[in-house]
Amino acid sequence: MLTSHLSGLSQTLRRIGRALSHKNFRVYFTGQLISLIGTWMQSMAQGWLVYRLSGSTIDLGLVAFAGQIPVFVLSAFAGVFADRVDRRRIMIVTQAIAFIQAVLLSAITLAGLVEVWHVIALAAILGTATAIEIPARQALMVDLVAREDLPNAIALNSSLFNMGRLVGPAIGGLLVAALGEGWCFGLNAASYLAVIACLLAISLKPKAIKSGRPSAGSALIEGFGFIARTRPFPALFFNLASISLFGLSYMTLMPVMARDVLAGGPQAMGSLMAATGLGALVAALIMAARQRAAGLEFWPTRFAIPLGLFLVLFALSRDLSVSIMLQAPIGFCFLASVGGTNTLLQSHVPDKLRGRVMSVHAFCLLGLAPFGALGAGTLAHIFGAPLTIALSGAALSIISFIVARSRAISSYPPPTEPDISPSKI
Repeated sequence: MLTSHLSGLSQTLRRIGRALSHKNFRVYFTGQLISLIGTWMQSMAQGWLVYRLSGSTIDLGLVAFAGQIPVFVLSAFAGVFADRVDRRRIMIVTQAIAFIQAVLLSAITLAGLVEVWHVIALAAILGTATAIEIPARQALMVDLVAREDLPNAIALNSSLFNMGRLVGPAIGGLLVAALGEGWCFGLNAASYLAVIACLLAISLKPKAIKSGRPSAGSALIEGFGFIARTRPFPALFFNLASISLFGLSYMTLMPVMARDVLAGGPQAMGSLMAATGLGALVAALIMAARQRAAGLEFWPTRFAIPLGLFLVLFALSRDLSVSIMLQAPIGFCFLASVGGTNTLLQSHVPDKLRGRVMSVHAFCLLGLAPFGALGAGTLAHIFGAPLTIALSGAALSIISFIVARSRAISSYPPPTEPDISPSKI
């Protein structure tokens, strides 16, 4: 009996980590994990710093807006860029820009010179680099693993993001309390060196550049045309946009909830964000253990609906322990919905359009987020953070329920996939 259980556990672990059998993906995975821990440390410390300096929810919204609006403006053309230029080179350049941004933010913070406008300006620089990098990073997955391991690579890439969110804010909260925000920014700068080194170590076959390529405008039209005529895509993107506007905006108000509503400090904020990461990590590992994308067509709406409901409960809580516990299912539902969407998109899109389609994914998830963040900051200034979060959660649940009832996503047959049963891994 014990041998049977151990054998089953071994097969599950092999399914979860099968993309790691590819050397390029292992190298990428290592660098990204280090970098994302630093990214989440900076995210936590930046929010705390802005609220400490100004005490304004509007300023929190402005910083989030500045950091995310470049995705709204640039994502479509960044997708065309990712389909035409070496994706690894794009990532190296953008990570170098992010390194410089973190160094500058750390220096002025440690020197005691930082003001809110500095944070806004530097957030816009980082956001610009991120807008260009996201489609390239998403599209790079297909170059790092075999086609049959792509869904697993996508799930493990999501687990990376959430392992960083689990560890980074917790460390960041302790560092902010002990040494101040500047040290978090400095460690984040160092983490970018690790990811750049790993990207340089990846060995990829050069791709032939086709002559007579259409103009950027024609390439955009081609990508949008594919999205419009592929039945699940419009509904997937609409649901994703709803999550961005109503499900992500509460993160902007996390410093307010931690300090003013739950009477905590930077450690409390770090714990709240880490709990979100833990829940999301569990969802990512469940996705990684799946052998096929079939069945994921139910995930985008099935998990977005309870995500909104858990946000309402979080808004009603006045106990720190309860609020931390609620963050785990919030993180789980968020990742299950967004990760399921990502896998469905990448399973249906041809390689030549991958960068453009994933740029629309970035636009819906992150490009619309600044408007949600700015709206949340403004409404919280008028009505308070708890009511703003509760209304956002209720709106998300209602919209996702309507999408689910339309069956525009779940009725679409998943793509035919190769057999990747454990015996063939």
